[in-house]
Amino acid sequence: MIVITAPTGNIGSQVLANILDSEERIRVIARDPSKLAPQALNRVEVIEGSHRDSAVVAQAFEGADRVFWLVPADMRAPSAEAAYLDFSRAGCDALKAFGVKHVVGISALGRGWSKDAGHVTATLKMDDLIASTGVNYRALACASLMENVMRQSALIKDHSAFYWPTPVDLKEPACATRDVAAVAARLLLDPSWTGVDSIPMLGPEDISYHEMMGIISKMTGKTVQYHFMKMDDLKSMMINRGASEGMAQSMVNMMTAKNEGMDHLVERTPSSSYDTPTGFRQWCEEVLRPALFG
Repeated sequence: MIVITAPTGNIGSQVLANILDSEERIRVIARDPSKLAPQALNRVEVIEGSHRDSAVVAQAFEGADRVFWLVPADMRAPSAEAAYLDFSRAGCDALKAFGVKHVVGISALGRGWSKDAGHVTATLKMDDLIASTGVNYRALACASLMENVMRQSALIKDHSAFYWPTPVDLKEPACATRDVAAVAARLLLDPSWTGVDSIPMLGPEDISYHEMMGIISKMTGKTVQYHFMKMDDLKSMMINRGASEGMAQSMVNMMTAKNEGMDHLVERTPSSSYDTPTGFRQWCEEVLRPALFG
């Protein structure tokens, strides 16, 4: 039995799609089952609710031996620790209570960073909590996701503009969610691995926003201007859009850490590039272009 959390989100839906054709029994935890793909509804057992809820995870984990764990974004949480670590406590109790053997979780690059890195620091504490249950655990340590660019798709399409607090020429790793989902599905379907480890999700190359905007400009036929934001402006924007003070500051701390080199703590290897082969140009053609132009 494989349990998939957050099965209607960007990554979780792709993990689910990747294992639907297997012979495994599949159970999902969904707050809104109507958002599940029709082919999934005909194939999986659905537990309705949030995987923060102890009764929900108890029902879902009974009889399960593998779990895909992803904490959904909650910008209204009082802090990053509340959003990631506290959210996961009931699930970790259920992992122990029902003897789940293997967990694959969505995490972040940054282990070993000495300063507070907001979302990342809280996520790594979540990883440690999961590992403390005694399960075999693989944390998929993601670089910045290419899909984050799509949050500004309207600005790109209508105003040829993009705003972010990263220096325009800073090269950083970036990965596509479909590659992350493919690795997660592979680990879930072949649970021969043991112990606790982190797998870097780096994408095939480091890339700057200057290079990204050049690729997007060629794709759209318009010059997309990159606008460097101050951290204070990022924080104010988030709060104006409904984020709590704590979560807005957590985002600032994470972006500051990334700008200072946190995502380069892990050395790029041939295997990390192999696991996440989708380059930004390919992602733009196959994902961003349809989102912009249909």
